[in-house]
Amino acid sequence: MNKLLCLKILCMGLASISLTPATASATANVAIKSAQNHIASSRVEEFNVVGNEPFWNINVSQKGIVYSWVADKIRKQTFPYVNPQAADGRPLDVLRVYRLRGGADNMLMIQKANGFCSDGMSDKKYPYTATLILGRTVRTGCAEKK
Repeated sequence: MNKLLCLKILCMGLASISLTPATASATANVAIKSAQNHIASSRVEEFNVVGNEPFWNINVSQKGIVYSWVADKIRKQTFPYVNPQAADGRPLDVLRVYRLRGGADNMLMIQKANGFCSDGMSDKKYPYTATLILGRTVRTGCAEKK
């Protein structure tokens, strides 16, 4: 849905409600931010996520969320792409939560780093930290947009 259509729908909905000017303004601001978060979350942003000890990575794209790790051999698990959730009251770029199929607690969280994130193996500085939770497995790493 484009921004203009969202704002038209918003205005039509607010027109039928009797509000004071201050309340109408505050209500409109909340609704506009909600519509902006919806629009932002519907765009697919691709990420590369890395972690080590054990080595693992995730590629996030419209094709899916592909988790690879090294055990006795390279293993791979693919999840369908889902739009990320933002933290309440925060822009999507601060925290993205991807809820992964297969379990209620399965999720990938990509959060803006406080400074930068280091993978501990290279000198590369990543702008995001990442946490992967799959059942009882919890892994942390770093992430960057592709």
